[in-house]
Amino acid sequence: QVQLVESGGGLVQAGGSLRLSCAASGRTFSSYTMGWFRQAPGKEREFVAALRWSGGYTYYADSVQGRFTLSRDNPKNTVYLQVNSLKPEDTAVYYCAADRHGSISYWTINVYDYWGQGTQVTVSS
Repeated sequence: QVQLVESGGGLVQAGGSLRLSCAASGRTFSSYTMGWFRQAPGKEREFVAALRWSGGYTYYADSVQGRFTLSRDNPKNTVYLQVNSLKPEDTAVYYCAADRHGSISYWTINVYDYWGQGTQVTVSS
């Protein structure tokens, strides 16, 4: 069974940074796509970024392009989301997700098979 555990969230001031981690276990993830989504209070869950484990290709939502960066640590089966220049509108619960098929539509919630419990990011103005 795949398990995803996020960590690294917290309270920061606008302009600050955090590094979110997603530790994955239970499978070999070479064919997976790992995604990050976020959900603010009263809003729908939205795509933030995705990384294809094979090849390391990364994709970002327009709203975070240039501020958020994905990376991975293969031996640790961990994906990192470095979030910089944070804005109050980035406040949300951030979720890590895993798509075992590496689907083309990486931005779509429904293609992801496994989800973590989420980590809260709060940005004060």
